[in-house]
Amino acid sequence: MELEQVRAQIDEIDDQLIALLSRRMDCSLKVAEIKAEKGLEVYHPKREELIFNKVRQKGGKYGEYFIELYRLLMECSRALQHQAPPDSNPLVSTILSAQKTLNINGKVACYGQVGAFTHLALTSAFDKSEISPYFCSTFEKVFESVKSGNTEFGIVPVENSSAGSVNEVYDLILKYKLFIVGAVAMPVSHNLLGLPGAKLTDIKAVYSHPQALSQCKNFLEANSIEGRVFSNTAAAAKHVSDLGDISIGAIGSTQGAKENSLTVLAPSIQSFENNQTRFIIISKHPVIPEDSNKISLVFSLSHTPGSLQKILTRFSLHGLNLTKLESRAGKNGDFETQFYLDFDGNVAQIKTLSLLCSLLAELNDFSFLGNYKEITL
Repeated sequence: MELEQVRAQIDEIDDQLIALLSRRMDCSLKVAEIKAEKGLEVYHPKREELIFNKVRQKGGKYGEYFIELYRLLMECSRALQHQAPPDSNPLVSTILSAQKTLNINGKVACYGQVGAFTHLALTSAFDKSEISPYFCSTFEKVFESVKSGNTEFGIVPVENSSAGSVNEVYDLILKYKLFIVGAVAMPVSHNLLGLPGAKLTDIKAVYSHPQALSQCKNFLEANSIEGRVFSNTAAAAKHVSDLGDISIGAIGSTQGAKENSLTVLAPSIQSFENNQTRFIIISKHPVIPEDSNKISLVFSLSHTPGSLQKILTRFSLHGLNLTKLESRAGKNGDFETQFYLDFDGNVAQIKTLSLLCSLLAELNDFSFLGNYKEITL
């Protein structure tokens, strides 16, 4: 038999498959209607497992291959059934109750101090005349301030383009059950700061935040300078100013140098020229502006074959672009993996809201962190 003859047979079979698959999807819609009338959940894992077992048995030598096809078919079917999220879904209630306008004013909890990059991000992205920064020495103190109602908003760094995520911040979001209501992406230029009169060759050690030290690793190694951890870049600059030792420097901003009477010994010492840091605005209450363009989630999955693939398939089916996916070991001791996920989207789009509602219904551990606008400076 020639190749073209075999291909003709495949085309004929495909035509039959498409017709049968269309009938199957029609049945899925009918199932969705019946479940909605009876108040039943869309996701029925035991039913799916029965189907997989039948496919494995009837598929013979192709059984395992057919199961993969059926996994995708099930995801497509479930996505179709979830087209209209029920009003009873708690996520729908959260979204409907959210404020529509983000007004950053008054006292805002800010990690660091005057001249720190978090402070620069806050005052660069929002009207500084309306803001009174309430500086906090640790990430957790920012969260405590917002949770207690001392401040309505807080701002902390969450990710750097070269040094990666600030994992402690993600842990604190879950611990304090706060929402992300805004984000700022800002270019960060690190500078070597020293006492007036000091030269680069005088510097033997520098103080700075661990992220800043990581971002400037190449420069420090090339100049045989020891990196020493400090709470934040602005506090490190003040510490160096107080020490009065010309062999000790700091890594920080030009504003940090100005605030602490230091000089810039070497500008832009970060390892990568396009060095950006993302900062997030947090609040006790959700705020979802109409022009929100980013959604953040956290969920856990068990260590079973295809568990992550199933979730990612759902995003692909809805044409949603993932911008971040990071995994960490779960903290509940049951060998689950925790995933942090960001994607472009707005919950005003019914397909996006339907997907989120379906994930909330199907996953044991799922948190909607927020739908917000990300500003790039």
